[in-house]
Amino acid sequence: MSNTTVLAVVSEIFPLVKTGGLADVAGALPAALDAEDVEVVTLIPGYPAVMKAIERAETAIAPYKSFGGHARVLRADAGGLDLFVLDAPHLFARPGGPYTAPDGTDWPDNPFRFAALAKAGAELALGASPGFSPDVVHAHDWEAGLTAAYLNDAPRARPGTVITIHNLAFQGQFPAELLGPLGLPDEAFSIDGVEYYGMIGFLKGALAYSDRITTVSPTYAAEIRTPDFGMGLDGLLRARGMAVTGILNGIDEDVWDPSADEMIEEPFSLATLANRPANKAFLQRKFGLDPDPGALLLGVVSRLSWQKGQDLLIANLDVLDRIGAQLAVLGAGEPTLEQALLAAADARPGRVGAKIGYDEAIAHQIQAGADALLIPSRFEPCGLTQLCALRYGALPVVARVGGLADTIVDANPMAIAAGHGTGLQFSPVTAEMLGATLERLARLWAEPEVWDRLIENGMMTDVSWRRPAAAYAKLFRDLIAERRLSAKPSIS
Repeated sequence: MSNTTVLAVVSEIFPLVKTGGLADVAGALPAALDAEDVEVVTLIPGYPAVMKAIERAETAIAPYKSFGGHARVLRADAGGLDLFVLDAPHLFARPGGPYTAPDGTDWPDNPFRFAALAKAGAELALGASPGFSPDVVHAHDWEAGLTAAYLNDAPRARPGTVITIHNLAFQGQFPAELLGPLGLPDEAFSIDGVEYYGMIGFLKGALAYSDRITTVSPTYAAEIRTPDFGMGLDGLLRARGMAVTGILNGIDEDVWDPSADEMIEEPFSLATLANRPANKAFLQRKFGLDPDPGALLLGVVSRLSWQKGQDLLIANLDVLDRIGAQLAVLGAGEPTLEQALLAAADARPGRVGAKIGYDEAIAHQIQAGADALLIPSRFEPCGLTQLCALRYGALPVVARVGGLADTIVDANPMAIAAGHGTGLQFSPVTAEMLGATLERLARLWAEPEVWDRLIENGMMTDVSWRRPAAAYAKLFRDLIAERRLSAKPSIS
């Protein structure tokens, strides 16, 4: 098996900088691909946290002008990752998050910040760093979306290009008058290029120009080709149907390992499940809930948004009262949802607890201590929390959409009779169906033998990156072979 070299282009990566699941994927996939004889080097912006974490660095691309200032590209080691770092202080050396200022608003120069990232990716792809010549460029989400656009006019010898959609709802749309300032040719502003309803679409350009398109689950790959889920891009995705593939995400089994997790109260495994109740008691104390080992404790670790369906949960607080359940929520997002959850906690002391924000340790503690994890998303490209829940012995309750449908086996009566089932699914995604499913969950909780079997099924499920990495490796190699074949002169 020949070695394959991939340049990943991404805007965040765990453990250096993280706002969501994209960082987890970017951080874990390179190690998994290494087992498939695929070498990945990741290009990441030089945010302050990234620059601070660098352990070793050398110049890969000497200083050059980039969108209003000087930039350079470093080849670096940081956080156990093999990186290229775009060191552009005028674009990235600032407080706040990767995409937003400290007040929560988007940085106004985001189109230039992430165009600079994509431009650096294109230069690396074409050999700007001596000794590095990737076979494939793997871009992630809209922030890296222009990489394929910048490579579009490159010679035939350019690497193959792949774009992975982690969430089609975030597309990177900017005014048309930025076409020239972004260094894009006039002809790129067309229906076959970056033009999207009169705007420049970073993700639209990626979908138009990339050789392959992947999403993070097979069901989501099908859903986004429909008007209901396609966010205005379903027509393009249908037209490119043979180029679209859904590959499920995995999780890092070293980071998410209940038997060796130092963030939880009491480590446990499938063989030592008797240790798990200590984590439930700890979680109840942490969230100010009644110390009741018999209460059905529901957990939520989520962005608080319409997409994630948290309004459906709030609409079912009376159902939680009726079934005697407790609720522990960790999340941040829309102010109305934050306020509603805090109000619910005030109105139901000992039964509902909410912490606004995100804390990695508390996320692990909810997975380890909750009896069930609620994920009522209206759409979900893949989702990682339900995979963590399986590994940590929390029963996932999920909407039947996207990757949630692909990863959780519904514990319906026939599945239970056959010894299968790893959680509960519900559809359509409405408050009424969630309420009915919570009542079904309570009935399962009342059958300890059935419940324990479902938990065991979940903990035995392979949620690693092994199978996804093999699928990515095959996709990369198939693309390389196809491009080599097309590059051969025809014989007349």
